[in-house]
Amino acid sequence: MRRTGTTRRGVFGATGAIALGAVLAGCGDGPGRGKDSGRSGAATAAEQASAARAEKKIRAAAARTSLELLGGYEHVARAHPATAAGLAPLRDAVRAHAKALAPGGAQALAFTRSRATDARSAVKELAAAERRAADARLAALLEAPPELARLLASIAAAGAAHAYLLTELAKETSS
Repeated sequence: MRRTGTTRRGVFGATGAIALGAVLAGCGDGPGRGKDSGRSGAATAAEQASAARAEKKIRAAAARTSLELLGGYEHVARAHPATAAGLAPLRDAVRAHAKALAPGGAQALAFTRSRATDARSAVKELAAAERRAADARLAALLEAPPELARLLASIAAAGAAHAYLLTELAKETSS
């Protein structure tokens, strides 16, 4: 006897057809089609130059923020050696973020001085700085081109995780 009803093969076939339809629907409005067909080459070149300047500005601001964070990590680790081991992996990640945002590495490391006198407060300040940086990167997503937006989102997520880890480290750190 033959089976009737829904089979795995039928479900996979339908799912594949739906996915293919979604992909093809997303590919329909490329350059030279629709509303872009009336634009001149000069207008497009000007828009691309403007977008490149905007990307460079966003990237520079994010790199500067990462370098300031890195300076904060360096300062806290030097001022409170007991925290150095807990800060090392986070500091290394922030260094990688700065390098990803400014591949040339031409910017100098900005040391920020902590107002805290004890280790716990200094680590809490780092956590607050990570939260502010993550918020700034999320705000920059609205104006960033897609590739930079993905990078900023990833770094913002890492910054939020760092803020959480720093908050936990502050709880474990003696004053």
